[in-house]
Amino acid sequence: MTATAAAPTIVDALLAKAKDRTAVFGVVGLGYVGLPLAMEIVRAGYRVIGFDVNPRVVDLLNGGRSHIQDVPGATVADAVQTKKFSATADLSRLKEPDVISISVPTPLSKTKDPDVSYVLAATESVKRALRKGQLVVLESTTYPGTTRELMLPALVSTGLKVGEDFFLAFSPERVDPGNDRFNTRNTPKVVGGITPNCLKVALALYQPAIDTLVPVSSTEAAELVKILENTFRSVNIGLVNEMAIVCDKLGVDVWEVIEAASTKPFGFMKFTPGPGVGGHCIPLDPHYLAWKMRTLNYKTRFIELAGELNAEMPVFWVGKVVDALNEQAKAVRGSNVMLVGVAYKKNIDDIRESPALDVIRLLHQRGAKVSYHDPHVATIKEDAITMSSVPLTAETLKKTDCVIIVTDHAAVDYQLIARNARATVDTRHVLPKGAPRA
Repeated sequence: MTATAAAPTIVDALLAKAKDRTAVFGVVGLGYVGLPLAMEIVRAGYRVIGFDVNPRVVDLLNGGRSHIQDVPGATVADAVQTKKFSATADLSRLKEPDVISISVPTPLSKTKDPDVSYVLAATESVKRALRKGQLVVLESTTYPGTTRELMLPALVSTGLKVGEDFFLAFSPERVDPGNDRFNTRNTPKVVGGITPNCLKVALALYQPAIDTLVPVSSTEAAELVKILENTFRSVNIGLVNEMAIVCDKLGVDVWEVIEAASTKPFGFMKFTPGPGVGGHCIPLDPHYLAWKMRTLNYKTRFIELAGELNAEMPVFWVGKVVDALNEQAKAVRGSNVMLVGVAYKKNIDDIRESPALDVIRLLHQRGAKVSYHDPHVATIKEDAITMSSVPLTAETLKKTDCVIIVTDHAAVDYQLIARNARATVDTRHVLPKGAPRA
């Protein structure tokens, strides 16, 4: 009597599709996270369907053009021409891919509570299309428990069984816009699954596109990894920002102190002060953890204090602008103040949560005439702020009463500023040595 080979399972089928690259990926949300991920998956040999609710983004990408600075248009054009990538706004097509990666925004509400409405909307769309043999991966940063408590109940309500019929995992995005050294492929990717099979399938399908995968024991652990990373940065930035205020009151150069401290070869990690924190991660992620802990009757005092310190830095630096104008016997009201750099970090075009926006609002409230120069951000349309970048020339600088350097873009001529600005507030310590600072 001969033994009969076991019939291949859904897990086996997905592992085979990972091996021969026949799996189709669907990426929901084609922004700063989703589009770079989609292009790396294409480069690994898979076919990708991109989903976005913005028709303009869909048309742009299908035309072979990119709206993300870190993704060259030529990369998108090649993916479209080889039929490895296409974009759509039709969420009913979510039944087509074998893998659905969700990279949608997770902002905060006005009360600093998590807004998971985009995740819930994406989950509902996936639920309507869910079929046997699909892996669903949430990549959006969120509080621990989101995948298991919000997504899982919705998906199992279809009657399909997690770990057998479909698979669910969390893998936090670690995108660092403008970073020339680390990108989606060579940044280690953390993965946590709802079940062991979920983890096994997710690791196999992502492996061809990512150099290093870091499996963890649960989706909650994976969710907390990303929160910890950015809370660590927030707390240390908060510390060094407070040190900048301390040094200012003591009449000591904070940059000299930091440079000297960083010569210690152990026990010290260099962070630098600035006008605050921006982007979609550091200003938001600690609040996600703080909110989750409040539901468990625990107050994250250390984390919340760091957030308060970072949020107050625009006020501190606007105060330095006031001091610089006072030195010229000028009031803030009616004075011309130019911001240099409005992106939340150098060499990118992203203004999400940028402290520059708070600086602009504070100066407007004081009656200043505000302009800005940013080689990466041509216009600002944010709430009540509508502005366009002005040229950085000797003439524009000489007409300005005070320049405040908010973002340290490499493309800015700081020598030009040092030679021509009447007064300068340098929040990034980029002016040439010996140049006057407020």
